[in-house]
Amino acid sequence: MTTSARPLLIYDGDCGFCVYWVRYWQRLTGEAVRYAAYQEVGQDFPQISTEEFRRAIYFIAADGKTYKGAAAAYQVLARAGRGFWWWLYRRVPLYAWFSERCYNFVARRRVAAAWISRWLWGRERVPETHVRVTWLLLRGLGLIYLFAFASYAVQVEGLIGGRGILPLQTYLSLLHEHLGARAYYVAPMVFWFNAGDLMLHAVCWTGALAGVLLTAGIRQRAMLIILYVLYLSLTHAGQVFMTFQWDMLLLEAGFLGIFLPGGSPVIVWLFRWLTFRFMFLAGAAKITSGDATWRNLTALNYHFETQPLPTPLAWYVHQSPPWLLQAGVVMTLLVELVLVFLIFLPRRPRMLAAWCILFFETFILLTGNYNFFNLLVMLLCVSLFDDQAFNGRAPVIARARSKATAWMHGVLAVLLVSLGLIVIESQLTRHRPPELIAEFRDFFVPYFIVNPYGLFANMTTRRPEIVIEGSNNLIRWAEYEFKYKPGVLNRRPLWNFPHQPRLDWQMWFAALGDPRAEWWFGHLLQRLLENSPPVTALFERNPFPDSPPRYIRALLYDYHFTDAEERRKTGNWWKRELLGTYYPVVSLKKSAAESDEMK
Repeated sequence: MTTSARPLLIYDGDCGFCVYWVRYWQRLTGEAVRYAAYQEVGQDFPQISTEEFRRAIYFIAADGKTYKGAAAAYQVLARAGRGFWWWLYRRVPLYAWFSERCYNFVARRRVAAAWISRWLWGRERVPETHVRVTWLLLRGLGLIYLFAFASYAVQVEGLIGGRGILPLQTYLSLLHEHLGARAYYVAPMVFWFNAGDLMLHAVCWTGALAGVLLTAGIRQRAMLIILYVLYLSLTHAGQVFMTFQWDMLLLEAGFLGIFLPGGSPVIVWLFRWLTFRFMFLAGAAKITSGDATWRNLTALNYHFETQPLPTPLAWYVHQSPPWLLQAGVVMTLLVELVLVFLIFLPRRPRMLAAWCILFFETFILLTGNYNFFNLLVMLLCVSLFDDQAFNGRAPVIARARSKATAWMHGVLAVLLVSLGLIVIESQLTRHRPPELIAEFRDFFVPYFIVNPYGLFANMTTRRPEIVIEGSNNLIRWAEYEFKYKPGVLNRRPLWNFPHQPRLDWQMWFAALGDPRAEWWFGHLLQRLLENSPPVTALFERNPFPDSPPRYIRALLYDYHFTDAEERRKTGNWWKRELLGTYYPVVSLKKSAAESDEMK
């Protein structure tokens, strides 16, 4: 027997399955391992029979030690820097036995195994790299952060400014009064140093600028840290106006993004894990909620009409035949509950899952105004691809990772996967985990690095809308018109993507609830009675531009899409029916005579 300075892997050159994997291993190991068919070098190893060469691969180490079967495969992987599998083989009880049984099972079915390999990885398997994937993810995050910060900047003063609906300074004072020093941990934000209007605008526009710089590839890790800290601050400061799932999803993706420069496969995998959790929990929430519309497949009969801010296309899709809408429900549940598990499979089925999610999110984007939300989910799907899928069209970036970085990413993965599993279990069972586990989970809650998800768990089957009206004499009332939510019947639904008008969104939630629970709504009416410029700027039309109304009230209407015939006759996109009073008549100051008049 002869040996060489380099180890040698011997395989069956007539076996298509063996050749397929040897080519892949050659790409992994480079010059670290020699590869040869037994038909060429078998005579150099007379102690191994031809029949044995046909049954298994053999790895001849540089010191002459021989390994075969699964052990030989793990030796090759160890030379490619993947020694974890060899460690399992040697250290974990029964793992070696199980590995060899699996190897023998596959070896006896090589034709089928070769077909499955090509189906899973393609005609040629190449080592997965994520340089281009990372390039796209980072620039996509920069754009989405830009949209989010710029959208909030144009409305922040009216929402939480000094003359806004829920002044931030008042909120911070209440937090500190009730929680003391713990408030800094419960609500971490830069606004503890300054909560003035100028600071609010500075944070928003600094975030927008950082998004531009991240997109341009400038100081990416620093920009990602700044973006995460500033958006976390806005999320806590925004109160009811920043409690949406896309804000949590952006923070979670943004936190992961901090570790992304360099193209670490661990971080890319965590993006895949996040994609799975978000999609799966969305589907699981629909099933576990017990909502009848999801169970009887009628959810989409209502969705396009009752969603917060429909697009013009939503009206047309709502007119679809019931069977087509039912098919849409089936596809929704299929994507969210079944196809998402393909994310954990090799590249081809994983990319199939990506394309299905991308198509699904595109349809949602076209029929509903969900700001940057759908774009963010579509961006997460980029992690389900690899560099090979993009054919080298994006720039290549140098990549270097130290062992310390690899260990840090490993610890991060253990932390985030553990938290994710706890959240999944809690959502599926609706039980609080044991106290120690709950405390572990709750410690990270203020930072939004792992979050619960599940949109439209309960489908709304009606569309109540709040109409705010002002008056100076309690006889003639004028309606405040919102920028995007339904109001005037002949105004078609509008596009506002990727902007999120947060007051319009909050009005949708308020209409579904008890006005006594929507404590912020009274603050809104007070600001309208004061004609606060930052607040009235949130509306499309202020019927009292010169002086505020003396009285204000809110009525509740039931809105429906018109059908094709009614729209053709009237030109209206909507029809409505008065349900009653949502909020009684109020004024800033009322005399006794005015009180009697109102009665």
